[in-house]
Amino acid sequence: MEHSASETPPAGAEDPAYALDAQIGFVLRRVTQRHLALFSEAIPEVTTTQFAVLARLAEQGPLSQNLLGREAAMDAATVKGVVDRLARQGLVETARDAADKRLLNVALTAAGRALFLARRDDALAVSARTLDPLTQRERRQILALLARMT
Repeated sequence: MEHSASETPPAGAEDPAYALDAQIGFVLRRVTQRHLALFSEAIPEVTTTQFAVLARLAEQGPLSQNLLGREAAMDAATVKGVVDRLARQGLVETARDAADKRLLNVALTAAGRALFLARRDDALAVSARTLDPLTQRERRQILALLARMT
């Protein structure tokens, strides 16, 4: 049976112009899924995005929620949800900025700092396990290449 160019190819037919397994977004999503599984197994208390907020606050100290979002690569809605969940867990605290009441400052609590410090080595191990299939040289190379794409 012949098909014109405007018809949909039959089920099971390959589209040589687009191989899903060769698409960067698909490959990155598969790697991310693997990383998330490793992370949740090793650090069940928080998600990767929650841990990123704890790490950024441990690294830089208290930040406005807006700046925290930028520093942790999250949009405003995402960082708000993450901060709200961490606050409910007692891991961060929020307060209005004394000089600018529009700003909401976020800081680690003692429990948040303790969790970050207790799980920091586990997070490093998760990163190493994510990169396990690669040699040391390849690890440095892929991290450098991905950093260039951000």
